[in-house]
Amino acid sequence: MKNSNQLIKIHRSWLNHIECEFSKEYMNNIKRELIKRKSEGKIIFPPNEFIFDSLNLTSFESTKLVIIGQDPYHKKFQAHGLSFSVPDGIKPPPSLLNIFKEIEQDLKINLKKTDGNLTKWAKQGVLLLNTTLTVEEGDPLSHESLGWSIFTDKIISTLSRNKSKLVFFLWGSHARSKINLIDSSNHLIIESAHPSPLSAHRGFFGSKPFSKANHFFHKNKIPPINWG
Repeated sequence: MKNSNQLIKIHRSWLNHIECEFSKEYMNNIKRELIKRKSEGKIIFPPNEFIFDSLNLTSFESTKLVIIGQDPYHKKFQAHGLSFSVPDGIKPPPSLLNIFKEIEQDLKINLKKTDGNLTKWAKQGVLLLNTTLTVEEGDPLSHESLGWSIFTDKIISTLSRNKSKLVFFLWGSHARSKINLIDSSNHLIIESAHPSPLSAHRGFFGSKPFSKANHFFHKNKIPPINWG
């Protein structure tokens, strides 16, 4: 689909639910602000073609688990549109390494911890959604006030209303602030501390979200996620 002159890569299954968002004034304001900041010499991540990649790799129909991040990585070559993920060949950041550690402890498996590309999860129905979709180089949360949360809140609430038996991972205070967008009577919400090294030892480690999610899927006759 096209938004003005910019090609937006998004799986067509989302269009019935959120296509109208792209013509709203807040989205036009985001686009204008991104153009303005780039004209001022700001380097913005991820590259344009990857901004909506979470919605491109994971269709609306296939979504069964949502991992809510805050904003993209702010260092070169790290951000590619999926929360917590990095492209092939890029060293996994500390939060992602802690996610891998918890998977290993939770599921009693060994992971290749040098591979931080989570596209394999996205293709299984894991929506890796940051609530802010862009960031400036070296300046975390620099686009938090642009209006992206209007769009991503719409995605979360739309999934909650229109699907059943989803799992939501809410890691840290920012993700947990989205809990009111989710119908807890219809979906499984798994909350904990954030996997950041600053907080992982305060409740993320030992929270066992991966086995809890797969147990929920098994109980509801939904294929589990291969986290390996």
